[in-house]
Amino acid sequence: MTEKKTYNVLFLCAHNSARSIMAECLMRRWGAGRFNAWSAGSFPAGEINPHTLATLKAFNLPTADLRSKSWDEFTGPDAPALDFVFTVCDRTAGELCPVWNGAPLTAHWGVEDPVAATGTEDRIRMAFRRTYVELESRIKIFASLRVEQLDRLTLQSSLHAIGTVHSSEADTMADA
Repeated sequence: MTEKKTYNVLFLCAHNSARSIMAECLMRRWGAGRFNAWSAGSFPAGEINPHTLATLKAFNLPTADLRSKSWDEFTGPDAPALDFVFTVCDRTAGELCPVWNGAPLTAHWGVEDPVAATGTEDRIRMAFRRTYVELESRIKIFASLRVEQLDRLTLQSSLHAIGTVHSSEADTMADA
C-alpha cells in the first residue's frame, strides 16, 4: 500500500486577522488528513479580529491555537515545504511575495474584506459570514480535487478557476 502525500497549504492576507485565518480553519476542516494548513500576513495585525473568532465559533471551528503571524515564519530553512499558496486579499496579491520552500503552486482567491464592513453589528456580522461562506465554497472544491492525479498545468488552471467561484456558484462547479 502506498503512503498518501499530505499537502502543505498557506493562505496569505495583509493583516492575517480575518480572511486568511478563516481559510486556515476551513482547510483544516475540509482537508483533514490530506492537507496541512497555515495562514500568515505580510503586515500581521498581531491579533485576530474578534468578529473572525465569533464567526469561526458559530460554525464550530476550533480557535484556541490561532494567532496572527508574519509570512516570514514560512521563508526560512526550517519552514515547511509548501505545495500551495493562496492570497485571499487584493493587497497581498499585488505584493512581491517571498520565495517559498517547495516551489508551490499559487493562486489568488480574493474575497471582500469583512473588517472594512461598517454599520450595525448585524451588518458587520453578516459581512464576516459572507466571507466565511465564500471561502468555504472554494476550499470545499479545492479539497475535493484529486490533486495527485492532475498534472501541474491542469492543477494550476483549476486553482485559478476556483478563485473566481462565489458561494452561489460553488454547488454548480462541484457537480461539474
